[in-house]
Amino acid sequence: MNHQVDGVPRRATIGDVARAAGVSPSTASRALTGQGYAAASVKLRVEAAAARLGYVPDDIARSLKRRTSRLVGVVISDLRNQFYADLAAGIEQVLGEAGYQMVLVNDDGDADRELAGARTLLAMRVPGAIVTPLTPEAGAQLTAQGVRVVEVDRQMAQSQCDAVLVDSEEGARAATSHLLDLGHRRIAFVIDELEWTTGVGRLAGYKAALRAAKVRFDQRLVARVGFGSGDAASALSTLLDARPDVTAVFAANNLMASGVWQELQRRRLRVPRDVSLVAFDDLPWMTMVQPAVSAVSQPVVSMGARAAELLLARLSGELTGPPKTEWLAPTFERRGSTRKVVAD
Repeated sequence: MNHQVDGVPRRATIGDVARAAGVSPSTASRALTGQGYAAASVKLRVEAAAARLGYVPDDIARSLKRRTSRLVGVVISDLRNQFYADLAAGIEQVLGEAGYQMVLVNDDGDADRELAGARTLLAMRVPGAIVTPLTPEAGAQLTAQGVRVVEVDRQMAQSQCDAVLVDSEEGARAATSHLLDLGHRRIAFVIDELEWTTGVGRLAGYKAALRAAKVRFDQRLVARVGFGSGDAASALSTLLDARPDVTAVFAANNLMASGVWQELQRRRLRVPRDVSLVAFDDLPWMTMVQPAVSAVSQPVVSMGARAAELLLARLSGELTGPPKTEWLAPTFERRGSTRKVVAD
């Protein structure tokens, strides 16, 4: 049945359902939600009326009335990046199975947009949120209003929020050690950030592997770039112009790896014959190119799923006490993009 106001279709309301079923709005609400008593015959009549009218409950209005909801906010840094899409997929799977809906906010790596997203989630009365934080402020703003928060991938508010992280330091150490075991000593390291726990950990792992192999750390081999694969290509070009003796490159994430791959192709440098390549983040394209790229593989979907499980445990009261940080282990996938140094 169509409902119109001044010729414009509108959604059926609980009042419409009540009138069609011949009951009061409160009785219709009890019959549909199961919260409170409604006779079986009344329940059947109300459900039939709701189906006939195409009635859909207004969960937002209901959450405002109750000051809670079955919505969970998820704030990520870049939906175009496959890493974050996989992370969101892991979160959504667990939330959906528990009867929660995910509200996704993409801050595009901008701290102001992250804070704006946090304010939007507060207005929606979400009881919990999962955040890939850019700064500590978003988590602090949410927790100050009683929202349970789990930080994922990066950690900014250790004293306030639970977190699920991958051991970036160990992954970077394994990747760099692999190159060192093959005889490489001039290993370029391409990274876009050193402010977050991910970047800090990956640089620490790179340095730790060098120390273990008694190879001096050379700051000139670190290419610090902006947020994007194009910047990585440009930064590597500058580094290789200054250091043509580089025999291997370690790209600190998948965007950096994409830019590095493009620059090596542009220079007609053969991988791995001229330059060996390893990356942090293992995405499908890395097995589609020739040679396939050796990479540190993160359990991204599992990380998202575990963050959701941790949040639900907090919301249900199953998990209590101080904030908890969980670490997941990465694995190193050796492929065709690396080989031994033939002559040093």
